[in-house]
Amino acid sequence: MKLGVFTVLFADKNFEEMLDHVKTSGLDAVEIGTGGYPGDTHCKIDELLHDASKREAYVKAVEDRGLTISAFSCHGNPLTPDKAFANESDEILRKTIELAGLTGVPVVNCFSGTPGDQENAKAPNWPVAPWPNEYAEVLDWQWKEKLVPYWKEIGELAENHNVKIGIELHAGFLVHTPYTMLKLREETSPAIGANLDPSHLWWQGIDPVAAIKILGKEGALHHFHAKDTYIDQDNVNMYGLTDMQPYGNIQTRAWNFRSVGCGHSLEEWSNMISALRTYGYDYVVSIEHEDPIMSINEGFSRAVDNLKAVNIKESPTEMWWA
Repeated sequence: MKLGVFTVLFADKNFEEMLDHVKTSGLDAVEIGTGGYPGDTHCKIDELLHDASKREAYVKAVEDRGLTISAFSCHGNPLTPDKAFANESDEILRKTIELAGLTGVPVVNCFSGTPGDQENAKAPNWPVAPWPNEYAEVLDWQWKEKLVPYWKEIGELAENHNVKIGIELHAGFLVHTPYTMLKLREETSPAIGANLDPSHLWWQGIDPVAAIKILGKEGALHHFHAKDTYIDQDNVNMYGLTDMQPYGNIQTRAWNFRSVGCGHSLEEWSNMISALRTYGYDYVVSIEHEDPIMSINEGFSRAVDNLKAVNIKESPTEMWWA
C-alpha cells in the first residue's frame, strides 16, 4: 500500500511547496481539497476545469515528484436545509467529479449529507434513536425523499466519469456506519463506497478491523484515512460517547482525535493495514491530522513514522512454503 496525506494541514504552503514537503517526508500520494469544509488552497477547480493546459501542468507537477493524487475531497452537506450551503456543496461535488474524470483521479471523497426533518425545515436533523416514534419516521422520510434520490443521481454521474465516491463515515451525517454505507450503496450505485476513517468508528464502538472486513467483502472500500482517537473512560462516564462539548475542551471530552498511534497501539494499526490488504484494499492510506495537543509538524511526523513501521508496501510473494 502507499502512504499519503490529506494536504489541508499544509494550507500555509502553496501547491508546489506542499508537494515538495510531502515528497521530502517520504510519502507517495496526496489527497487534495477542492472546496467545502476542506477549502481549495491547493486546487482552484474552475481554473482547472476550463483550462486544459493548466490542468496538464497541475498533474505534471504531482507526477514529476513521483507522487499521485489519491483523491479529491469536497466534504460538505448537499442535503442541508440551508439552501445556499446545499447548493454550494452540490456544485463543488459535481465539479470535483468532473475534474477527477478529466485528470484520472479515481476517487472523490465527501460526506453523505443530512437533511432536515421535513420540507420546510431550517436546520439538519440527525436522528440517533428509534423512539419516540417520530424519530424513526423522520429517518425514513430522510432516506426515501432526500438521501437515496440524491445519491442515485450522483452515483450515475460518477459512473459516467469513471470515478468512485468515498463517503466518509462521520457522525452527524446519515451515512456513518458500515450498515448505512452498504444500505445506501445497495439502493443507489456501486460507484458509492466508503472513505473509511477509523477515528470516527472507535468512538461509536465500532471495531475498525471488523468494519474493513464488512466493507471489503462488498468491494465498498474506496479510500482510507489514517487518524486516531483517544477515548477517556472517566469522561465517557460523565458525558457519554455522543459528547457535545467543543473539541477545545480537551481535558473533559469523552474522546479526542489523536495522531496515529497516540490513541490505539501500533499493533491495532498493523491489524488494520493487514485487514485492508487481506480484504481487497491495496491503495492509499491517507494521513489526516486533527490532534489537539500536537503541532501539525509533530503530529504529521509521528503519523508518518508510525505508519511506515506497520505498512505493507510490497506485493505478496508466492506461497513457496505451501
